[in-house]
Amino acid sequence: MAENNIILLENASIAHDDKTILSNINIRIEYGEFVYFIGKVGSGKSSILKTFYAEIPLREGKGQILNYDIIKIKSKKIPNLRRNIGMVFQDFQLLNDRSVFENLLFVLKATGWKKKKDMDDRINQVLSEVDMLDKKHEMPHKLSGGEQQSVSIARANLNNPPLIFADEPTGNLDPASAEKIMQLLKALNEKGKTIIMVTHNYNLLKKHPARTFEFINGTVVEKQNDEAFSLDI
Repeated sequence: MAENNIILLENASIAHDDKTILSNINIRIEYGEFVYFIGKVGSGKSSILKTFYAEIPLREGKGQILNYDIIKIKSKKIPNLRRNIGMVFQDFQLLNDRSVFENLLFVLKATGWKKKKDMDDRINQVLSEVDMLDKKHEMPHKLSGGEQQSVSIARANLNNPPLIFADEPTGNLDPASAEKIMQLLKALNEKGKTIIMVTHNYNLLKKHPARTFEFINGTVVEKQNDEAFSLDI
């Protein structure tokens, strides 16, 4: 397995509760790429992300992510793997009983940060990068959807992970907010982070073309830029 692959699946199958979800998967993603996953609801997109962070096992084949063998990975190594993956969710998943700053502080404390100044500095840095520093003492419910998603991106980047999964990050946003979120993700990608974005936003995909994998008929197919997509997105 080549060292420049951040993700590699070869002839892989994914099953959950003895039901095969995807089979004959061959995906190779290099460090620093921006990649789209597209497909209808229930086509396996979320399941493959869960496989990548070792929640759903591979049934067969080979699988590597961030130099971990996801078939042989020991349970004590899974937290280390997950600390190197940032997650951005469609519904933001911010804690509504605490401020933006406290949301980010919670993550840092949970992942082993100890020094107050280090945590304060890191929170200020990631919020500045998404133009949300002036909102750090706001409660999430007082923010717009686009602002909440910007905070979610800052949260995903707190531990400076090399890999970020963005699972339908624009699904609940208006077009202008969706474009801003896209720009934030592209900026992270330009700094060297690998981004895997699950999306149904065909307009964004066309405006910002990148490698695209379609989940269809129980497997995953890489689409060429000039190919028509077989699903309505």
